[in-house]
Amino acid sequence: MGGLLFGYDWVVIGGAKPFYEVFFGITGDPSMQGLAMSIAIAGCLVGAMLAGSFADRYGRKPLLISAAVIFLISAYMTGAVDTFVPFLWARLIGGVAIGIASGVSPMYIAEVSPPGKRGRLVSINQLTIVLGILAAQIANWLIAEPMPEGMVQAAPDSWNVLAGWRWMFWAEIVPAAIFLLLALFVPESPRWLVTKGKDDAAVGIFSRIGGSEFAASEVKAIKMASHDAADSRGEAAALFRRPLAAVLILGVIIAVFQQWCGTNVIFNYAQEIFSDAGYDLGEMLFNIVLTGVTNVIFTIVALYVVDRLGRKKLMLIGAGGLAVIYAALGTCYFLNVTGLFMIILVMAAIACYAMTLGPVTWVLLSELFPNRVRGLAVAICTFALWTGCFTLTYSFPLLNASLGSFGTFWLYALICAAGFCCFLFRLPETKGKSLEQIEKEFQSK
Repeated sequence: MGGLLFGYDWVVIGGAKPFYEVFFGITGDPSMQGLAMSIAIAGCLVGAMLAGSFADRYGRKPLLISAAVIFLISAYMTGAVDTFVPFLWARLIGGVAIGIASGVSPMYIAEVSPPGKRGRLVSINQLTIVLGILAAQIANWLIAEPMPEGMVQAAPDSWNVLAGWRWMFWAEIVPAAIFLLLALFVPESPRWLVTKGKDDAAVGIFSRIGGSEFAASEVKAIKMASHDAADSRGEAAALFRRPLAAVLILGVIIAVFQQWCGTNVIFNYAQEIFSDAGYDLGEMLFNIVLTGVTNVIFTIVALYVVDRLGRKKLMLIGAGGLAVIYAALGTCYFLNVTGLFMIILVMAAIACYAMTLGPVTWVLLSELFPNRVRGLAVAICTFALWTGCFTLTYSFPLLNASLGSFGTFWLYALICAAGFCCFLFRLPETKGKSLEQIEKEFQSK
């Protein structure tokens, strides 16, 4: 549910965008449009850093509950405001919840998962993210009243502008309430419990997961890893010294690249992308749903290949594939190609991302770091990820206005090619290894 709310809250604004922009009078103002779209991501940065320190200090469960409460507050506030500045504050608050959920949810899943199933189980978090994205896209499509054919901007006195966009945000209240209810019943992370000396509670939870022998071996491995990694200068400081500093840098690169690869602008700026491809406003909302369906289908494919093909191979496929697709997409924009072929290229980009970079990034971030600093390390990487997302989201209208759609996607193609080279030479394989084994291998380098 953390992933689902993450996906819904993050993308619902894309479908509401053509209507709230008219309501608030910011149509045609790229800087205000970019601010409205990216302000939630600024909140993500705050939420990610709070999650890091608080998750290691107070545990994973309290953070999940807090995220659910903040999602509820933000969903109501965003739809209730009548002026632009309170709208920005409501979106900022929602971003804090996204930042918390995006870091803590996959980390929690990794900490309760057996090594052989961890990739698939953490990828379920990405599946729920894309299901949340699809839910937001379908909700927006169903809530919006049909637009007259050929219309590229909603009328100021239409229901969509006066009230429809509000209900798109209010629809989030239902899954947020479910998240809060369910978060009250999950157990605390057993790995966090061991680091706090609560071995008996951890054994009980591990026993429910894999039996008594599994519980005993997991607790023993966690304690040995913690003992071997003991550092008199402090756990947080150790993260910024070798060998962990190199791992942290790699994690930050992975996190930022997941955003700078450019796929997420398709969800947030679908209006501009499909308009430039020759589609009107009514067709745009339906095309958004098609991209969401593609996203879900290929994320499900990722569940079956992440523990078979491995993390590194999928990251290489994702970076290389997107470089080729974006080069082709930019060329088509340059040649003024419109229609179905453009939709096919956009869906191919989403399929490639959904099967590779989308889920595998979260898998890698959840398993690269030692138990004692995992919360802080994941928070730093998540902060970097949302910094990348903010710069990507805010800059797209400006890039699109200055470079054109073709130049913008050619730029994304170059970034993806650089990412491919980095992963080829720097990224290790973590498939099938326990978290403690991964930690030991990094320490030996």
